[in-house]
Amino acid sequence: MASQDWFDKDFYKVLGVDKDVSAADLKKTYRKLARQYHPDSNPGDAKAEAKFKEISEAYSVLNDPEQREEYDQIRAMGSGARFSAPGTASGGGFDDVFSRFGQQRGGATGGFEDFFSMFDQQGGGFGSGRFGQPSGGYRGFGGPQRGADVTARTTLDFITAAKGETITLQGEDGVPFKVKIPAGVSDGQKIRLRGRGRPSPDGGESGDIVVTVAVRPHPVFSRDGLNLRLTVPVTFTEAALGATIEVPTLGGEPVRLRVAPGTPSGRVLRVKERGIHSSKGTGDLLAEVQVAVPDHLDDAAREALERFHALEPKENPRADLMAKARQ
Repeated sequence: MASQDWFDKDFYKVLGVDKDVSAADLKKTYRKLARQYHPDSNPGDAKAEAKFKEISEAYSVLNDPEQREEYDQIRAMGSGARFSAPGTASGGGFDDVFSRFGQQRGGATGGFEDFFSMFDQQGGGFGSGRFGQPSGGYRGFGGPQRGADVTARTTLDFITAAKGETITLQGEDGVPFKVKIPAGVSDGQKIRLRGRGRPSPDGGESGDIVVTVAVRPHPVFSRDGLNLRLTVPVTFTEAALGATIEVPTLGGEPVRLRVAPGTPSGRVLRVKERGIHSSKGTGDLLAEVQVAVPDHLDDAAREALERFHALEPKENPRADLMAKARQ
């Protein structure tokens, strides 16, 4: 890239970042733009290809600390500066450039060698291989091109997603590959296999394999972060008098829970560390009590309930509800 381009091109504006952007934010922004304008994502779109070249060129300079410093110094001289050949009548030639740096380069030499030596400080610059070399410099439009990502999808049963497993998938080229499903993977989550995608066409890094996971629902359990939820039916007498009941766990032995006397529907009983086990932690099992009302009573049971009804407290359980509704 001709150095005159550094006067005329605002690389910060091209990437849409501030001049004091951090290296991490710069990289994040570039990756987002590169995915958006990559030729593989916009086949046949000349404008997108030109934009991709532009952002790649900008990133190749700003991502290199030495090049970024040199670029900032040159841009600080102002876009009005121009390079002119020695002996021309126009002003603002090489002497103008060096005077702005405060480095008058001795005598009348001031030619191309002098100018390039300015960028050769600390072993870098044009002589260091950063331009026109595969080592991250300017290669037509911003350095070696990263290989394309390969996408895949898989559907797992609930227990496999919760426990984790290594599975085999088939790539777009028909070649099988293994994927380690981490314990606790959730529906819609993406698993990225770094460097396992398509190779770069010009010696850059390979793309990734991105696997999107779908998880089949379970007939009993549901996910709440790392917690597992289920609904546990209890009889009226168990809820009213109290009881010890068995509750299933995911892929394991049932656990025993104590239902306290007077437990209402909707109360949640917690079993510690019987939820999802993952690298992020371990969840709990949350059992929500639901009082089951019998849909058929024989004569003896009906008579017993009628006697209970005659003896039960006459409090209206909906009294507070009615009062609050009138507020």
